[in-house]
Amino acid sequence: MGYRVAVVGATGNVGREMLNILEEVNFPVDKIHAIASRKSIGLEVSFGEKILKCEDVEQFDFSRVDLVLMSVSGSFSKEWSPRIGAAGPIVIDNSSAWRMDPDVPLVVPEVNPDDVEWANRKNIIANPNCSTAQLVVALKPLHDRARIKRVVVSTYQSVSGAGKEGMDELWDQTKGVFVLGPSPPKKFPKQIAFNVIPFIGSFRDDGYTDEEAKMWDETHKMIDPDIALTVTCVRVPVMVGHSEAVNIEFHEHLDADEARDILREAPGLVVIDKREPTGYITPKEVQGEFPVYVSRIRQDTTVPHGLSMWVVADNLRKGAALNAVQIAELLHDRGLIRQAALA
Repeated sequence: MGYRVAVVGATGNVGREMLNILEEVNFPVDKIHAIASRKSIGLEVSFGEKILKCEDVEQFDFSRVDLVLMSVSGSFSKEWSPRIGAAGPIVIDNSSAWRMDPDVPLVVPEVNPDDVEWANRKNIIANPNCSTAQLVVALKPLHDRARIKRVVVSTYQSVSGAGKEGMDELWDQTKGVFVLGPSPPKKFPKQIAFNVIPFIGSFRDDGYTDEEAKMWDETHKMIDPDIALTVTCVRVPVMVGHSEAVNIEFHEHLDADEARDILREAPGLVVIDKREPTGYITPKEVQGEFPVYVSRIRQDTTVPHGLSMWVVADNLRKGAALNAVQIAELLHDRGLIRQAALA
């Protein structure tokens, strides 16, 4: 018998993608519920060939389900995830609310699968930030081989990372450029069409943004707190797909050929790396794909043990919805989903 599953935030980009992927991977679902805020009651979303009508989160009885996938704001999750977890189901949360809580595992299944074993502390598992998820999938197998000392990352993050409003703004501004001029920015602080914005999130006192801090904090929690990591996060006029230029310094020697072989064998990774004009991957090509892609693997001769590479993934999938579903699959495989008694 399958599980009773609820997707909270089912009308958003990631919520809809969660429903799509649950169906794509044939996750054992007996009953699926689309949950949203009161203003979205009755809105329809699809689950395979089924049409689901959104139910009100305020009225829903979460003790009736076994597993809850959350794609909501951090403040909403702070209020609701403990309440839902206390009712019985395990919550897999996509917001930033619980990632650094010491009693909540932060999980990318290819990186730290064993951490799901202590999910029962709060019945909550956190999904990492979208840009962190693809980064750690690429870093972990290399760290296991040669121990990473320092990483420098520059991100090229698509507008879908800012939700539907971000995608709409890029679309409207792009159309406007060719007619009467772009519309003024609303979601982003400056024009995003035909531009790049080296600012995501909000500034901290040290001059970095909270988006940048998430990447090193989450990498430290999932892989190794001793890795020195510095980040610049940039929003680019791409609809879907985050890219990262990654420079790594290791404690031990690791040449580019061996790194390429290690990454080819690592779970969740695809290497596309030919030294020819089209021998690399771009965000356009990864839309709708599950893996993290790595290209441009090369030696950095400015440090004793250095490599540079290019990392790309569909941020709505591996960066969010897919990772959540993979966590659900991991819980299923390990028998960690407690099924509620049938009413």
